[in-house]
Amino acid sequence: MRARFLREKLLLALGWTAMLGTLLSLSGLVLFLLVRGLPAVNLRLFFGSTPPLDAILAGRPVWGGIWPAAAGTLFLLAVTMSLALAPGLACGVYLACFAGRRERDWIGGCVDVLAGVPSIVMGLFGLQLIILLRRTFLPQGTTCLLLAAFCLAVLVLPVLVTSVRAALEALPQGLALTASALGMTRGQAVLRLLLPAAAPGVLGGVILAMGRAMEDTAVIMLTGAVANAGLPAGLTSKFEALPFKVYYTAAQYSGPEELAQGFGTASVLLLLSAALILGARALQGRLTRRWSGAAGRGGIGL
Repeated sequence: MRARFLREKLLLALGWTAMLGTLLSLSGLVLFLLVRGLPAVNLRLFFGSTPPLDAILAGRPVWGGIWPAAAGTLFLLAVTMSLALAPGLACGVYLACFAGRRERDWIGGCVDVLAGVPSIVMGLFGLQLIILLRRTFLPQGTTCLLLAAFCLAVLVLPVLVTSVRAALEALPQGLALTASALGMTRGQAVLRLLLPAAAPGVLGGVILAMGRAMEDTAVIMLTGAVANAGLPAGLTSKFEALPFKVYYTAAQYSGPEELAQGFGTASVLLLLSAALILGARALQGRLTRRWSGAAGRGGIGL
């Protein structure tokens, strides 16, 4: 008994040590970036010498500012999630509610393999894809925002599939039985009962996918991100992005001013990610309260 007690205490101590180490490391990193970067965050960092309104309305080009990179990041994120949401949601629902045991095993295995693919490999895949298309169907094709968004969508797809599947499988079995007792088909039960109940968990997966897509650099640097591209002109154009801007500045800076701009860009990327995550978390909490309130009143949204 004494040996067992000591083992439990040791495991507890190791757990607390790991947790505190993680929190301290994360806090130190974030604090370092904010201390170095926040003093450089101002209108000049975003727009350079261009008037802000002219820059936002694309009336004049921005030189020396990160506004094109910030706009390119948001545009890239929107296109990526529009490409990834539907297949990720559909695959997760199929695995949780419709697939048989053998299908779950081999499709789930494929999703796990895809989740382990390094981002640089996904970038090389996109580069080889556009080379193949140029040799066959698109002789004028080149790396662009759409190609980068497609590769990022494939990269974050396993996160969406796994999150949707886990959220649906975590629901009480009584919900599915209730739907069957009411005469609902399986599709109706999924669309009108199970997915609304699992919405907070699904949204959590979307948050993780958005974070992964926003911070990735290896994919976009091989599939269309360039320096000084300006605001995105369309899906088939080159673009700037905040992660690539940080990488490019860190590799090419020639003085303290450019280094400060790099830290400021990193801080903006960090704050932008935090804002998106907090907004999604607020929506997640609202969905949870709405579902809990409906269940408490006896209504299930049918």
